[in-house]
Amino acid sequence: MPRNEPVFPKDRHALYEQHGYSAAIRSGDLLFISGQVGSRPDGSPEPDFAKQVQLAFDNLQAVLDAAGCSLSDIVDVTTFHTDPEAQFGTVMEVKNRVFPHAPYPNWTAVGVTWLSGFDFEIKVIARCPEE
Repeated sequence: MPRNEPVFPKDRHALYEQHGYSAAIRSGDLLFISGQVGSRPDGSPEPDFAKQVQLAFDNLQAVLDAAGCSLSDIVDVTTFHTDPEAQFGTVMEVKNRVFPHAPYPNWTAVGVTWLSGFDFEIKVIARCPEE
């Protein structure tokens, strides 16, 4: 296996090509997943915030699947929010559906002023089974 292997989901969205980055990089049993947003297949933002958050988690799941990993392999989560106070309840509803039981990954939430037209982004590190 190459030292740093790029990973892309089967139906990769246009943002990877538009901005020149990999969905994830596998290094040994660690998977570093780039920030996933609630983008439609053409790379445009989903305008409904709740749907945007769910779509970001769906995109995250697609990258995990492509790497042969699962949500339970996630160790570290960082989320970025354009309006944390107003968005927190909606994000928590989706988060609680995605991670319904302990043990939970550690989590850091960061308020930001710009996400290229998006309002939520999730980036994770996972420890996955080696192929």
